[in-house]
Amino acid sequence: MSLIKKCIAEVIGTCVLVTLGCGTAMLVGCDAANGGGYILTALAFGLVIVGMAYCVGNISGCHINPAVSLGVLISGGMKIGEFCAYVVSQCIGALAGAGILAAIFGLGGVEDKTGGFGSNGLAGVNGSAVAGLLVEIVLTFVFVLTILGVTSKKAGHGSFGGLVIGFTLTLVHILGIGLTGTSVNPARSFGPALVAAFSGNSDPIKALWVFIVGPFVGAAIAAVVYKFLEKEKA
Repeated sequence: MSLIKKCIAEVIGTCVLVTLGCGTAMLVGCDAANGGGYILTALAFGLVIVGMAYCVGNISGCHINPAVSLGVLISGGMKIGEFCAYVVSQCIGALAGAGILAAIFGLGGVEDKTGGFGSNGLAGVNGSAVAGLLVEIVLTFVFVLTILGVTSKKAGHGSFGGLVIGFTLTLVHILGIGLTGTSVNPARSFGPALVAAFSGNSDPIKALWVFIVGPFVGAAIAAVVYKFLEKEKA
């Protein structure tokens, strides 16, 4: 498959993730005290991954997440040029998704119950960047480690891989939404934060670095750990 087609698939997949995942959060809210919206948002993100895995997975691998691409890069599954192209495509897709939400909610006069296009924040950890980093590192570690295990040629999970990955993303969202909104995906954080800033809310941009650094660190640790665990003795 050509790199151009892979990149187009990553743009589409990330756009769908932000549109449906963040869009659900905007519509139903993510207040942990009212668990309905909380669970719906977690399910929305997880189910998008399931759908996209079976839609574009055979084209690009359905990373739709720079942290996942970093994990694959460190594991030896892609080259640096392809990694850079994937990350750019994912950020474009995230911006497109956030732009679609801005148009829908703006033209329809619908209240954004997150106040920032579903962007991530540190309110759940009382504004602590250190705590936010730790949350994102741990959750991304779990998510990327699962992906590397499921997609390993030794795993033999076949057609069930997309379900496992989707359910794992739902799981990390169930813990993370009340803490940081759950990023585990720098592109997913970047798109909504930038569109929120253009709309007059600069708060998400201020903490954006946490949701870029945290997922990348967590993914890197996951890749190193998985390579160690999978490596057979000579």
